Amino acid sequence: MPRVSSAITPIITVDRKARKPLHRQIYDAYCAAIVGGMLQPGQRVPSTRGLALELGISRIPVLTAYAQLLAEGYFQSRVGTGTLVSRSLPDQPLSPEPRTGPGPTTRRTPATLATHRKLPHSIENAPWRRGWGAFGVGQVAFDEFPLSVWNSLVTRHCRSTDTKYLDYGNPMGLKRLRAAIAAYLRTSRGVRCDADQIMIVSGSQQALDLCVRVLFEPSSQVWVEEPGYRFARNVFALNHCRVVPVPVDREGLNVAAGIKRCHQARAALVTPSHQYPLGFTMSASRRLQLLDWAERSRSWILEDDYDSEYRYENMPISSLQGLDCNGRVIYIGTFSKVLFPSLRLGYLVIPTELGERFQAVRAAMDIGPAIFFQEVLADFICEGHFSRHIRRMRLLYRERRNELLQGLRAAFGPRLEVTGEQAGMHLCIMPTGIRDHEITQRAARGNLWLTPLSSSYSGTVSRQGFVLGFGSTKTEEMPNAVGKLRTALGIAGKFDAA
Repeated sequence: MPRVSSAITPIITVDRKARKPLHRQIYDAYCAAIVGGMLQPGQRVPSTRGLALELGISRIPVLTAYAQLLAEGYFQSRVGTGTLVSRSLPDQPLSPEPRTGPGPTTRRTPATLATHRKLPHSIENAPWRRGWGAFGVGQVAFDEFPLSVWNSLVTRHCRSTDTKYLDYGNPMGLKRLRAAIAAYLRTSRGVRCDADQIMIVSGSQQALDLCVRVLFEPSSQVWVEEPGYRFARNVFALNHCRVVPVPVDREGLNVAAGIKRCHQARAALVTPSHQYPLGFTMSASRRLQLLDWAERSRSWILEDDYDSEYRYENMPISSLQGLDCNGRVIYIGTFSKVLFPSLRLGYLVIPTELGERFQAVRAAMDIGPAIFFQEVLADFICEGHFSRHIRRMRLLYRERRNELLQGLRAAFGPRLEVTGEQAGMHLCIMPTGIRDHEITQRAARGNLWLTPLSSSYSGTVSRQGFVLGFGSTKTEEMPNAVGKLRTALGIAGKFDAA
Protein backbone atom coordinates (compact mmCIF):
# COMPACT_ATOMS: atom_id res chain seq x y z
CA MET A 1 0.00 0.00 0.00
CA PRO A 2 1.52 3.37 -1.00
CA ARG A 3 2.77 5.56 1.77
CA VAL A 4 0.63 8.62 2.31
CA SER A 5 2.56 11.84 2.75
CA SER A 6 2.08 13.96 5.81
CA ALA A 7 -0.50 16.73 5.71
CA ILE A 8 0.59 19.84 3.82
CA THR A 9 -0.86 23.25 4.32
CA PRO A 10 -0.44 25.76 1.47
CA ILE A 11 0.26 29.34 2.36
CA ILE A 12 -3.17 30.58 3.37
CA THR A 13 -3.88 33.97 4.77
CA VAL A 14 -7.33 35.06 5.79
CA ASP A 15 -8.53 38.61 6.19
CA ARG A 16 -11.51 39.05 8.50
CA LYS A 17 -12.05 42.60 7.22
CA ALA A 18 -12.23 41.56 3.56
CA ARG A 19 -15.57 41.53 1.77
CA LYS A 20 -14.85 38.00 0.54
CA PRO A 21 -16.18 35.41 3.04
CA LEU A 22 -13.62 33.35 4.98
CA HIS A 23 -14.73 30.07 3.42
CA ARG A 24 -14.23 31.57 -0.03
CA GLN A 25 -10.75 32.79 0.85
CA ILE A 26 -9.79 29.25 1.96
CA TYR A 27 -11.38 27.69 -1.11
CA ASP A 28 -9.59 30.09 -3.51
CA ALA A 29 -6.23 29.48 -1.80
CA TYR A 30 -6.51 25.70 -2.18
CA CYS A 31 -7.68 25.97 -5.81
CA ALA A 32 -4.72 28.21 -6.68
CA ALA A 33 -2.28 25.82 -4.97
CA ILE A 34 -3.68 22.77 -6.78
CA VAL A 35 -3.97 24.36 -10.22
CA GLY A 36 -0.51 25.93 -9.87
CA GLY A 37 1.10 22.59 -8.94
CA MET A 38 2.06 23.52 -5.38
CA LEU A 39 -0.15 20.68 -4.14
CA GLN A 40 0.19 17.35 -5.96
CA PRO A 41 -2.40 14.58 -6.41
CA GLY A 42 -2.45 12.27 -3.40
CA GLN A 43 -1.02 14.77 -0.94
CA ARG A 44 -2.84 14.93 2.37
CA VAL A 45 -4.23 18.25 3.63
CA PRO A 46 -4.86 19.21 7.26
CA SER A 47 -8.05 18.24 9.01
CA THR A 48 -10.70 20.88 9.29
CA ARG A 49 -10.10 21.14 13.02
CA GLY A 50 -6.33 21.44 12.56
CA LEU A 51 -6.57 24.13 9.85
CA ALA A 52 -9.09 26.12 11.91
CA LEU A 53 -6.69 26.12 14.85
CA GLU A 54 -3.78 27.08 12.62
CA LEU A 55 -5.66 30.01 11.08
CA GLY A 56 -7.24 31.04 14.36
CA ILE A 57 -10.79 30.98 13.05
CA SER A 58 -13.99 29.05 13.60
CA ARG A 59 -14.20 25.55 12.14
CA ILE A 60 -17.40 26.38 10.21
CA PRO A 61 -15.83 28.28 7.25
CA VAL A 62 -13.19 25.53 6.95
CA LEU A 63 -15.90 22.87 6.82
CA THR A 64 -17.76 24.89 4.17
CA ALA A 65 -14.62 25.31 2.01
CA TYR A 66 -13.67 21.62 2.26
CA ALA A 67 -17.20 20.56 1.36
CA GLN A 68 -17.05 22.67 -1.81
CA LEU A 69 -13.60 21.33 -2.75
CA LEU A 70 -14.85 17.78 -2.25
CA ALA A 71 -17.96 18.45 -4.32
CA GLU A 72 -15.93 19.90 -7.20
CA GLY A 73 -13.42 17.04 -7.22
CA TYR A 74 -10.35 18.89 -5.96
CA PHE A 75 -10.34 16.83 -2.73
CA GLN A 76 -11.19 13.25 -1.94
CA SER A 77 -11.83 11.81 1.51
CA ARG A 78 -11.16 8.27 2.69
CA VAL A 79 -11.73 6.62 6.04
CA GLY A 80 -8.42 6.14 7.81
CA THR A 81 -6.40 8.41 5.53
CA GLY A 82 -8.11 11.76 5.94
CA THR A 83 -8.57 14.32 3.18
CA LEU A 84 -6.31 14.21 0.10
CA VAL A 85 -5.82 16.18 -3.07
CA SER A 86 -7.74 14.17 -5.66
CA ARG A 87 -5.61 11.52 -7.39
CA SER A 88 -7.59 12.00 -10.62
CA LEU A 89 -6.12 15.47 -11.18
CA PRO A 90 -3.20 15.83 -13.65
CA ASP A 91 0.31 15.64 -12.26
CA GLN A 92 1.47 18.74 -14.16
CA PRO A 93 0.39 22.29 -13.31
CA LEU A 94 -2.56 23.50 -15.37
CA SER A 95 -1.04 26.96 -15.74
CA PRO A 96 2.68 26.42 -16.39
CA GLU A 97 5.12 29.29 -16.16
CA PRO A 98 6.59 30.56 -19.43
CA ARG A 99 9.64 28.64 -20.53
CA THR A 100 12.88 30.35 -19.51
CA GLY A 101 15.44 27.65 -20.21
CA PRO A 102 17.54 27.16 -23.35
CA GLY A 103 15.84 26.61 -26.66
CA PRO A 104 13.70 28.53 -29.11
CA THR A 105 11.69 31.40 -27.67
CA THR A 106 9.35 31.85 -30.63
CA ARG A 107 5.74 31.70 -29.50
CA ARG A 108 3.77 28.86 -31.02
CA THR A 109 0.25 29.18 -32.30
CA PRO A 110 -2.15 27.62 -29.76
CA ALA A 111 -3.47 24.27 -30.96
CA THR A 112 -7.03 25.48 -30.51
CA LEU A 113 -6.69 28.10 -33.29
CA ALA A 114 -7.85 27.25 -36.79
CA THR A 115 -4.40 27.68 -38.34
CA HIS A 116 -5.65 26.41 -41.70
CA ARG A 117 -7.91 29.44 -42.10
CA LYS A 118 -6.39 32.34 -44.00
CA LEU A 119 -7.05 35.42 -41.91
CA PRO A 120 -7.25 38.87 -43.50
CA HIS A 121 -4.74 41.52 -42.59
CA SER A 122 -6.17 43.95 -40.06
CA ILE A 123 -6.22 47.58 -41.15
CA GLU A 124 -7.47 48.99 -37.86
CA ASN A 125 -4.03 50.50 -37.27
CA ALA A 126 -3.88 52.05 -40.71
CA PRO A 127 -3.36 55.81 -40.32
CA TRP A 128 -6.46 56.69 -42.32
CA ARG A 129 -8.67 54.77 -39.86
CA ARG A 130 -7.33 56.13 -36.57
CA GLY A 131 -9.26 59.33 -36.18
CA TRP A 132 -12.17 61.52 -37.07
CA GLY A 133 -11.67 64.43 -39.40
CA ALA A 134 -11.39 65.77 -42.92
CA PHE A 135 -11.69 63.27 -45.78
CA GLY A 136 -12.49 60.24 -43.62
CA VAL A 137 -14.21 57.71 -45.90
CA GLY A 138 -17.55 56.44 -44.60
CA GLN A 139 -17.94 59.28 -42.09
CA VAL A 140 -21.35 60.93 -42.28
CA ALA A 141 -22.66 64.29 -41.07
CA PHE A 142 -23.68 63.08 -37.63
CA ASP A 143 -24.45 66.59 -36.42
CA GLU A 144 -27.17 66.88 -39.08
CA PHE A 145 -29.01 63.73 -38.08
CA PRO A 146 -32.50 64.44 -36.63
CA LEU A 147 -31.66 63.15 -33.17
CA SER A 148 -34.68 64.75 -31.51
CA VAL A 149 -37.02 62.83 -33.81
CA TRP A 150 -35.07 59.62 -33.38
CA ASN A 151 -34.97 60.01 -29.59
CA SER A 152 -38.71 60.55 -29.43
CA LEU A 153 -39.28 57.33 -31.36
CA VAL A 154 -36.88 55.44 -29.11
CA THR A 155 -38.64 56.82 -26.02
CA ARG A 156 -42.03 55.85 -27.45
CA HIS A 157 -40.95 52.25 -27.87
CA CYS A 158 -39.22 52.14 -24.49
CA ARG A 159 -42.51 53.07 -22.85
CA SER A 160 -44.76 50.82 -24.90
CA THR A 161 -42.64 47.73 -25.56
CA ASP A 162 -44.86 44.67 -25.72
CA THR A 163 -43.68 41.47 -24.03
CA LYS A 164 -43.85 39.67 -27.37
CA TYR A 165 -40.80 41.69 -28.45
CA LEU A 166 -38.75 40.14 -25.65
CA ASP A 167 -38.71 36.80 -27.46
CA TYR A 168 -36.67 35.75 -30.51
CA GLY A 169 -37.88 37.26 -33.74
CA ASN A 170 -38.21 36.03 -37.30
CA PRO A 171 -34.81 35.13 -38.87
CA MET A 172 -35.82 37.36 -41.79
CA GLY A 173 -36.47 40.34 -39.53
CA LEU A 174 -39.47 42.41 -38.47
CA LYS A 175 -42.19 42.12 -41.08
CA ARG A 176 -43.28 45.76 -40.71
CA LEU A 177 -39.76 47.02 -41.39
CA ARG A 178 -39.31 44.64 -44.32
CA ALA A 179 -42.53 45.91 -45.86
CA ALA A 180 -41.38 49.53 -45.45
CA ILE A 181 -38.00 48.76 -47.05
CA ALA A 182 -39.62 46.90 -49.93
CA ALA A 183 -41.92 49.84 -50.67
CA TYR A 184 -38.98 52.25 -50.55
CA LEU A 185 -36.82 50.10 -52.84
CA ARG A 186 -39.57 49.66 -55.42
CA THR A 187 -40.18 53.39 -55.74
CA SER A 188 -36.69 54.86 -55.31
CA ARG A 189 -34.34 52.16 -56.61
CA GLY A 190 -36.46 50.23 -59.10
CA VAL A 191 -35.91 46.98 -57.19
CA ARG A 192 -38.34 44.14 -57.92
CA CYS A 193 -39.24 42.78 -54.52
CA ASP A 194 -41.83 42.26 -51.83
CA ALA A 195 -41.49 42.04 -48.07
CA ASP A 196 -41.03 38.25 -48.10
CA GLN A 197 -37.77 38.66 -50.05
CA ILE A 198 -36.23 41.12 -47.58
CA MET A 199 -33.88 39.89 -44.85
CA ILE A 200 -32.70 42.32 -42.16
CA VAL A 201 -28.99 42.02 -41.38
CA SER A 202 -26.45 43.90 -39.28
CA GLY A 203 -24.90 45.60 -42.30
CA SER A 204 -23.40 44.90 -45.69
CA GLN A 205 -20.59 42.80 -44.20
CA GLN A 206 -23.01 40.30 -42.66
CA ALA A 207 -25.08 40.37 -45.84
CA LEU A 208 -22.03 39.41 -47.88
CA ASP A 209 -20.99 36.74 -45.39
CA LEU A 210 -24.47 35.20 -45.59
CA CYS A 211 -24.30 35.14 -49.38
CA VAL A 212 -20.96 33.36 -49.30
CA ARG A 213 -22.15 30.78 -46.78
CA VAL A 214 -25.30 30.02 -48.78
CA LEU A 215 -23.95 30.10 -52.32
CA PHE A 216 -20.27 29.21 -52.24
CA GLU A 217 -18.14 26.15 -51.64
CA PRO A 218 -14.52 26.26 -50.46
CA SER A 219 -12.32 27.39 -53.38
CA SER A 220 -15.30 28.90 -55.21
CA GLN A 221 -14.14 31.64 -57.57
CA VAL A 222 -15.68 35.10 -57.41
CA TRP A 223 -15.15 38.18 -59.55
CA VAL A 224 -14.29 41.31 -57.60
CA GLU A 225 -13.78 44.80 -58.94
CA GLU A 226 -10.15 45.87 -59.29
CA PRO A 227 -9.68 48.21 -57.49
CA GLY A 228 -12.47 47.33 -55.10
CA TYR A 229 -13.77 47.20 -51.55
CA ARG A 230 -11.15 45.67 -49.29
CA PHE A 231 -13.52 44.52 -46.56
CA ALA A 232 -15.40 42.40 -49.08
CA ARG A 233 -12.20 40.59 -50.00
CA ASN A 234 -11.72 39.82 -46.31
CA VAL A 235 -15.06 37.99 -46.24
CA PHE A 236 -14.04 35.86 -49.21
CA ALA A 237 -10.65 35.08 -47.65
CA LEU A 238 -12.25 33.92 -44.40
CA ASN A 239 -14.51 31.56 -46.34
CA HIS A 240 -11.69 30.09 -48.47
CA CYS A 241 -12.96 31.59 -51.72
CA ARG A 242 -10.66 32.44 -54.63
CA VAL A 243 -10.81 36.09 -55.63
CA VAL A 244 -10.57 36.88 -59.35
CA PRO A 245 -9.70 40.58 -59.80
CA VAL A 246 -11.55 42.08 -62.78
CA PRO A 247 -10.49 45.54 -63.98
CA VAL A 248 -12.78 48.56 -63.77
CA ASP A 249 -12.91 51.37 -66.30
CA ARG A 250 -15.25 54.31 -66.83
CA GLU A 251 -18.08 51.94 -67.79
CA GLY A 252 -17.68 49.90 -64.62
CA LEU A 253 -16.67 46.25 -64.34
CA ASN A 254 -15.10 44.97 -67.57
CA VAL A 255 -17.33 41.93 -68.11
CA ALA A 256 -15.40 40.70 -71.14
CA ALA A 257 -12.19 40.69 -69.11
CA GLY A 258 -13.93 38.77 -66.34
CA ILE A 259 -15.18 36.12 -68.76
CA LYS A 260 -11.70 35.78 -70.21
CA ARG A 261 -10.11 35.37 -66.79
CA CYS A 262 -12.69 33.00 -65.26
CA HIS A 263 -15.83 32.22 -67.26
CA GLN A 264 -17.25 29.83 -64.65
CA ALA A 265 -16.90 32.04 -61.57
CA ARG A 266 -19.52 31.30 -58.95
CA ALA A 267 -20.46 34.96 -58.54
CA ALA A 268 -19.52 38.57 -59.22
CA LEU A 269 -19.52 41.30 -56.58
CA VAL A 270 -20.25 44.70 -58.10
CA THR A 271 -21.06 48.27 -57.02
CA PRO A 272 -22.76 49.42 -60.24
CA SER A 273 -24.38 52.67 -59.07
CA HIS A 274 -21.21 54.20 -57.58
CA GLN A 275 -18.20 51.95 -57.88
CA TYR A 276 -15.92 51.87 -54.86
CA PRO A 277 -13.39 53.45 -54.87
CA LEU A 278 -13.25 55.05 -58.34
CA GLY A 279 -16.91 56.12 -58.32
CA PHE A 280 -17.83 55.18 -61.90
CA THR A 281 -21.37 54.16 -62.86
CA MET A 282 -21.76 50.89 -64.74
CA SER A 283 -23.07 51.53 -68.25
CA ALA A 284 -26.28 49.97 -69.53
CA SER A 285 -24.40 47.76 -71.99
CA ARG A 286 -22.13 46.40 -69.25
CA ARG A 287 -25.14 45.73 -67.01
CA LEU A 288 -26.81 43.69 -69.73
CA GLN A 289 -23.57 41.84 -70.46
CA LEU A 290 -23.20 40.97 -66.79
CA LEU A 291 -26.77 39.73 -66.50
CA ASP A 292 -26.36 37.65 -69.65
CA TRP A 293 -23.15 36.09 -68.31
CA ALA A 294 -24.84 35.24 -64.99
CA GLU A 295 -27.76 33.54 -66.71
CA ARG A 296 -25.61 31.59 -69.17
CA SER A 297 -23.13 30.39 -66.55
CA ARG A 298 -25.75 29.96 -63.79
CA SER A 299 -23.71 32.30 -61.62
CA TRP A 300 -24.82 34.93 -59.11
CA ILE A 301 -24.45 38.69 -58.99
CA LEU A 302 -24.03 40.37 -55.61
CA GLU A 303 -25.07 44.01 -56.03
CA ASP A 304 -23.75 46.23 -53.24
CA ASP A 305 -25.80 49.44 -53.44
CA TYR A 306 -24.17 51.19 -50.51
CA ASP A 307 -24.76 54.93 -51.17
CA SER A 308 -26.95 55.21 -54.26
CA GLU A 309 -29.37 57.65 -52.58
CA TYR A 310 -26.94 60.50 -53.14
CA ARG A 311 -26.66 61.53 -56.76
CA TYR A 312 -26.04 65.17 -57.63
CA GLU A 313 -26.28 65.75 -61.37
CA ASN A 314 -29.39 63.65 -62.13
CA MET A 315 -31.85 61.22 -60.58
CA PRO A 316 -30.49 58.15 -58.76
CA ILE A 317 -29.51 55.33 -61.11
CA SER A 318 -31.91 52.38 -61.08
CA SER A 319 -30.62 49.17 -59.57
CA LEU A 320 -29.08 46.33 -61.54
CA GLN A 321 -31.50 44.00 -59.77
CA GLY A 322 -34.42 45.81 -61.42
CA LEU A 323 -33.15 44.68 -64.84
CA ASP A 324 -32.82 41.06 -63.78
CA CYS A 325 -35.58 38.83 -65.16
CA ASN A 326 -33.97 35.52 -64.15
CA GLY A 327 -33.44 35.87 -60.41
CA ARG A 328 -29.63 35.94 -60.55
CA VAL A 329 -29.07 39.17 -58.57
CA ILE A 330 -28.90 39.41 -54.78
CA TYR A 331 -29.28 43.02 -53.72
CA ILE A 332 -27.41 44.37 -50.66
CA GLY A 333 -28.32 47.65 -48.97
CA THR A 334 -27.37 49.38 -45.72
CA PHE A 335 -28.48 52.24 -43.49
CA SER A 336 -24.90 53.01 -42.40
CA LYS A 337 -24.43 55.80 -44.94
CA VAL A 338 -27.93 57.28 -45.01
CA LEU A 339 -28.47 57.21 -41.22
CA PHE A 340 -25.51 56.25 -39.02
CA PRO A 341 -23.19 53.22 -38.97
CA SER A 342 -23.59 52.21 -35.31
CA LEU A 343 -27.26 51.43 -36.01
CA ARG A 344 -25.94 48.20 -37.58
CA LEU A 345 -28.93 47.58 -39.80
CA GLY A 346 -28.92 46.63 -43.45
CA TYR A 347 -30.87 44.32 -45.71
CA LEU A 348 -30.75 41.70 -48.44
CA VAL A 349 -33.19 41.24 -51.30
CA ILE A 350 -33.13 37.50 -51.92
CA PRO A 351 -34.45 35.67 -55.00
CA THR A 352 -37.50 33.66 -54.00
CA GLU A 353 -35.90 30.29 -54.75
CA LEU A 354 -33.12 30.98 -52.22
CA GLY A 355 -35.33 32.18 -49.36
CA GLU A 356 -35.39 28.97 -47.31
CA ARG A 357 -31.63 28.44 -47.63
CA PHE A 358 -30.88 31.95 -46.43
CA GLN A 359 -33.25 31.56 -43.49
CA ALA A 360 -31.63 28.28 -42.44
CA VAL A 361 -28.11 29.72 -42.55
CA ARG A 362 -29.19 32.89 -40.74
CA ALA A 363 -30.83 30.89 -37.97
CA ALA A 364 -27.61 28.91 -37.52
CA MET A 365 -25.50 32.09 -37.40
CA ASP A 366 -27.33 34.23 -34.86
CA ILE A 367 -31.00 33.10 -34.91
CA GLY A 368 -32.14 36.53 -36.09
CA PRO A 369 -31.75 40.29 -35.70
CA ALA A 370 -32.60 42.23 -32.54
CA ILE A 371 -36.11 43.66 -32.65
CA PHE A 372 -36.08 46.97 -30.78
CA PHE A 373 -34.28 49.21 -33.27
CA GLN A 374 -36.10 47.53 -36.14
CA GLU A 375 -39.30 48.87 -34.61
CA VAL A 376 -37.81 52.35 -34.25
CA LEU A 377 -36.52 52.35 -37.82
CA ALA A 378 -39.86 51.13 -39.17
CA ASP A 379 -41.55 54.14 -37.58
CA PHE A 380 -38.80 56.46 -38.86
CA ILE A 381 -39.49 55.28 -42.40
CA CYS A 382 -43.28 54.98 -42.26
CA GLU A 383 -43.78 58.43 -40.69
CA GLY A 384 -41.79 60.13 -43.47
CA HIS A 385 -38.70 61.08 -41.48
CA PHE A 386 -36.43 58.88 -43.59
CA SER A 387 -37.33 60.39 -46.96
CA ARG A 388 -37.10 63.94 -45.55
CA HIS A 389 -33.68 63.19 -44.10
CA ILE A 390 -32.37 61.84 -47.41
CA ARG A 391 -33.62 64.87 -49.34
CA ARG A 392 -31.99 67.22 -46.86
CA MET A 393 -28.69 65.32 -46.78
CA ARG A 394 -28.56 65.14 -50.56
CA LEU A 395 -28.53 68.95 -50.68
CA LEU A 396 -25.98 69.18 -47.87
CA TYR A 397 -23.57 66.65 -49.37
CA ARG A 398 -23.89 68.28 -52.77
CA GLU A 399 -22.85 71.59 -51.22
CA ARG A 400 -19.86 69.98 -49.50
CA ARG A 401 -18.86 68.15 -52.67
CA ASN A 402 -19.02 71.39 -54.69
CA GLU A 403 -16.81 73.17 -52.16
CA LEU A 404 -14.31 70.32 -52.29
CA LEU A 405 -14.20 70.30 -56.10
CA GLN A 406 -13.76 74.07 -56.19
CA GLY A 407 -10.95 73.85 -53.66
CA LEU A 408 -9.20 71.06 -55.56
CA ARG A 409 -9.31 73.02 -58.82
CA ALA A 410 -7.97 76.15 -57.14
CA ALA A 411 -5.19 74.29 -55.32
CA PHE A 412 -4.06 71.86 -58.01
CA GLY A 413 -5.35 73.14 -61.32
CA PRO A 414 -7.06 71.23 -64.11
CA ARG A 415 -4.38 68.53 -64.39
CA LEU A 416 -5.53 66.72 -61.25
CA GLU A 417 -7.61 63.68 -62.25
CA VAL A 418 -10.83 63.42 -60.24
CA THR A 419 -13.32 60.56 -60.50
CA GLY A 420 -16.57 59.61 -58.81
CA GLU A 421 -17.73 63.13 -57.99
CA GLN A 422 -21.21 62.68 -59.50
CA ALA A 423 -22.58 60.65 -56.58
CA GLY A 424 -22.07 59.26 -53.12
CA MET A 425 -20.02 60.62 -50.22
CA HIS A 426 -16.52 60.26 -51.61
CA LEU A 427 -14.48 60.99 -54.70
CA CYS A 428 -11.09 59.85 -55.87
CA ILE A 429 -8.08 61.95 -56.89
CA MET A 430 -5.04 60.61 -58.73
CA PRO A 431 -2.05 62.95 -58.68
CA THR A 432 0.95 61.85 -60.74
CA GLY A 433 4.27 60.71 -59.34
CA ILE A 434 3.26 59.99 -55.75
CA ARG A 435 3.46 57.09 -53.29
CA ASP A 436 0.10 57.26 -51.58
CA HIS A 437 0.90 55.14 -48.52
CA GLU A 438 3.83 57.33 -47.56
CA ILE A 439 1.72 60.47 -47.83
CA THR A 440 -1.11 59.05 -45.71
CA GLN A 441 1.38 58.55 -42.88
CA ARG A 442 2.42 62.22 -42.98
CA ALA A 443 -1.13 63.48 -43.45
CA ALA A 444 -2.43 61.57 -40.41
CA ARG A 445 -0.07 63.50 -38.17
CA GLY A 446 -1.94 66.63 -39.25
CA ASN A 447 -5.41 65.10 -38.64
CA LEU A 448 -5.95 64.54 -42.35
CA TRP A 449 -7.42 61.10 -42.99
CA LEU A 450 -6.52 60.12 -46.54
CA THR A 451 -7.34 56.61 -47.78
CA PRO A 452 -4.69 55.41 -50.27
CA LEU A 453 -6.12 54.14 -53.54
CA SER A 454 -3.44 51.45 -53.68
CA SER A 455 -5.00 49.70 -50.64
CA SER A 456 -8.04 48.87 -52.78
CA TYR A 457 -6.09 46.60 -55.13
CA SER A 458 -5.88 42.87 -54.53
CA GLY A 459 -3.32 42.31 -57.29
CA THR A 460 -0.76 44.54 -58.95
CA VAL A 461 -1.31 48.19 -58.07
CA SER A 462 -1.78 50.15 -61.30
CA ARG A 463 -2.83 53.54 -59.90
CA GLN A 464 -1.83 55.60 -56.88
CA GLY A 465 -4.10 58.21 -55.38
CA PHE A 466 -6.48 59.02 -52.56
CA VAL A 467 -10.12 58.36 -51.74
CA LEU A 468 -11.53 61.51 -50.13
CA GLY A 469 -14.72 61.37 -48.09
CA PHE A 470 -16.53 64.68 -47.81
CA GLY A 471 -19.61 63.75 -45.78
CA SER A 472 -18.30 64.79 -42.36
CA THR A 473 -16.39 67.95 -43.38
CA LYS A 474 -18.42 71.14 -43.08
CA THR A 475 -18.49 73.49 -46.04
CA GLU A 476 -16.70 76.26 -44.16
CA GLU A 477 -13.97 73.81 -43.09
CA MET A 478 -13.30 72.50 -46.59
CA PRO A 479 -10.78 75.19 -47.74
CA ASN A 480 -8.56 74.51 -44.73
CA ALA A 481 -8.77 70.76 -45.36
CA VAL A 482 -7.78 71.21 -49.00
CA GLY A 483 -4.90 73.40 -47.88
CA LYS A 484 -3.65 70.61 -45.62
CA LEU A 485 -3.97 68.21 -48.55
CA ARG A 486 -1.86 70.47 -50.74
CA THR A 487 0.75 70.67 -48.00
CA ALA A 488 0.81 66.88 -47.66
CA LEU A 489 1.36 66.47 -51.39
CA GLY A 490 3.92 69.26 -51.39
CA ILE A 491 5.98 67.39 -48.78
CA ALA A 492 6.21 64.53 -51.24
CA GLY A 493 7.79 66.94 -53.70
CA LYS A 494 6.52 65.06 -56.72
CA PHE A 495 3.25 66.73 -57.60
CA ASP A 496 3.19 69.46 -60.19
CA ALA A 497 0.22 71.75 -59.54
CA ALA A 498 0.82 73.74 -62.69
